[in-house]
Amino acid sequence: MKRIFLSLFLLTALIASAQQKTLHELQQAFVDLRFGMFIHYNMPTYSTEDWPDPDMPASAFAPTQLDCRQWARAAKSAGMTYGCLTTKHHSGFCIWDTKTTDYNSMQSPAHTDVVRQYVDAFRQEGLAVMLYFSILDTHHRIRPGHIKPRKHTDFIKAQLKELLTGYGDITALIIDGWDAPWSRISYDEISFPEIYAFVKSLQPNCLVMDLNAAKYPREALFYTDIKSYEQGAGQKISTSENRLPALACLPIQRTWFWKESMPTDQLKDVRWLVEENIRPYNNAYCNFILNVAPNRAGLMDDNALDALQQIGRLWHNEGPTQPVPDCEAPIVGKNIAKHRPTEYSWSNDYGIGDFANDDDFSSAWTSHPSVGEPWWEVDLGGRKSISLVTIVEETQGSMQTYRLEYKQGNSWQTLFEGTAPECRVKQHRFPPVKAEKVRIVITRHRGKLALSEVGVY
Repeated sequence: MKRIFLSLFLLTALIASAQQKTLHELQQAFVDLRFGMFIHYNMPTYSTEDWPDPDMPASAFAPTQLDCRQWARAAKSAGMTYGCLTTKHHSGFCIWDTKTTDYNSMQSPAHTDVVRQYVDAFRQEGLAVMLYFSILDTHHRIRPGHIKPRKHTDFIKAQLKELLTGYGDITALIIDGWDAPWSRISYDEISFPEIYAFVKSLQPNCLVMDLNAAKYPREALFYTDIKSYEQGAGQKISTSENRLPALACLPIQRTWFWKESMPTDQLKDVRWLVEENIRPYNNAYCNFILNVAPNRAGLMDDNALDALQQIGRLWHNEGPTQPVPDCEAPIVGKNIAKHRPTEYSWSNDYGIGDFANDDDFSSAWTSHPSVGEPWWEVDLGGRKSISLVTIVEETQGSMQTYRLEYKQGNSWQTLFEGTAPECRVKQHRFPPVKAEKVRIVITRHRGKLALSEVGVY
């Protein structure tokens, strides 16, 4: 009997191992999807604003002809391969059968689990399923000044557990409202490492994507498995320089959520969407997701349906794209250098040392031009275990050679010494060491030297 149990255990482990893919395989598969449908449908659909009153009653959510199968067929008519639905937007209304709050679609006149209808409909049409989830939640007071880290993190995890255990395989979870300049909820208040690890524990093959390109440099995967660009917010991918697996998003209508003028509004030009978005982005390791907002009945408008059919006539999915280049693993740990005390060689004007660890990539510590070998160091506040240091230059190529060190007791140990990598974001990964301080000594540089951010993880 013991041998039978052992054999079953080993078989289960082998199956799980075979099914779990590497991150690079998942990133490649995501880019190979090429083109999908974003579906912003939630409480803002029933408001005049995309940011409605967070205490708008559940009774306002009242679709009369909800038909997710129509959405799926519309996506398929355009050649799309997947959908992504806003399960919870910034005002906190949940459109699934959640047990975490009564502010949900089951308590509305619709009395329906929209997420269930959506995943079933898209899978029936052979389309992959992704979910959008907002960390910012103004109804449940998960917002600046009100964060209760443990309580709110547990609340979020309970909601994510429902979504990731009750609706089958989820290709990607697109997260919003977290560590953005406008949401102001840090990765420390709601722990990114904890949420990231939790999602992967439930669905190892689910990509975690945070819409944080407004803050983080485009040259590295900071807190996301896929680099994401919200084009309407001015985030534009470089089709000539991008080497990361990426996503670009845009609404076909004038706003993300449905508004009363939309049935007669002029939509974005379909030829422009194909020739200036889908095609060039697909050739730059980037998946394009087009938002189509359902109306208050729960249906997509005729003009949107017609536009999708036109796209399907102009563009045909040619299958897998070119291989995505190997890239550094996502940076997902806690940055223990953030806001810690710094020391440094002479700075230029007001560009003093704390600008290099102020969690703001638009500011920088700037070395005085007269200093031949500038240096910068950060005090970690005691002996800490570290295994990654990131250095982000204000301008790529100013550092030519440098030495990266850590202090342990009374001595400095070298982690790296040599020529600077030819990239703006330099990542140094190493076996864990105990460090009290970290120091960068720039031994050769080209004129102006400025460090935007140094992270220690």
